[in-house]
Amino acid sequence: MDITGTSRPRDVEPSGGGSDEVGPPPLSLFALEPSRARVEWLSLMISEWMLDPPRGSGDPVLVLPGLLAGDEATEPLRRVLARLGHASHGWGLGVNVGPTATILDGMVARVVALSDAARIRGGDGRVHLVGVSLGGILARELARQAPDRVGRVVTIGSPFRILDHRQSRLAGVFQSLSHLHVSRDRFDIFNQTTVPPHVPTTAIFSRTDGVVSWRTCVDRPGIAGHESVEVRSSHTGMPYNPATVYVVADRLARETGQWRPFQAPLRLRHLYPAP
Repeated sequence: MDITGTSRPRDVEPSGGGSDEVGPPPLSLFALEPSRARVEWLSLMISEWMLDPPRGSGDPVLVLPGLLAGDEATEPLRRVLARLGHASHGWGLGVNVGPTATILDGMVARVVALSDAARIRGGDGRVHLVGVSLGGILARELARQAPDRVGRVVTIGSPFRILDHRQSRLAGVFQSLSHLHVSRDRFDIFNQTTVPPHVPTTAIFSRTDGVVSWRTCVDRPGIAGHESVEVRSSHTGMPYNPATVYVVADRLARETGQWRPFQAPLRLRHLYPAP
């Protein structure tokens, strides 16, 4: 679905693996990633007070970083979420080098610990997951493994429907780390397209993503409780883009069991592409 202010979302058909769709974003977009990301980071610092998104109620939120990033990369987003009343947490697993046994087991342990702590405080024990790029793929897997402990999943530029390494500009980097990863029998990053998690999901994507094909970052349309929201953004700067941050905050503020598709308020409609 594409979200356009108060209008009805349109369906976005993800990649079906056709030969015309197997390829990375244009090199020109990839080259502009650093400069665009800086602008988006600055725009969040300047406009954060203007967003005025819904506030949270103290539920735990676990934010998972992208490839070769750690908690320092998600700190700006976590800081905004904390100011909005969410109990936001870094994953505490160092640099994200992909699906190693340490990372996969560590994510589960982290969610269990946050969930147990929330139940002790009188909450329902559900942890919301926000994953950036590769972190979003891992978040969806984590939600499949522990649906009773996960409330919802928000992915930011996450190619969870990637079918071919050629759909990412960083495929070579990921492949260079493959000797650290678990076997494909346990986790195969190129085989995550079958069944979405049994919790509400929101996939934030950009057609001007310079790192991964945007078609790999959207869910199949028409699945209840699962949506895709388009923003205008680079890949690297997407976690700091004001439009992204508003969607994340809005989704996390929804009560469990009260999910509905994202609708941008009229004053922010210009941040989201029209159909």
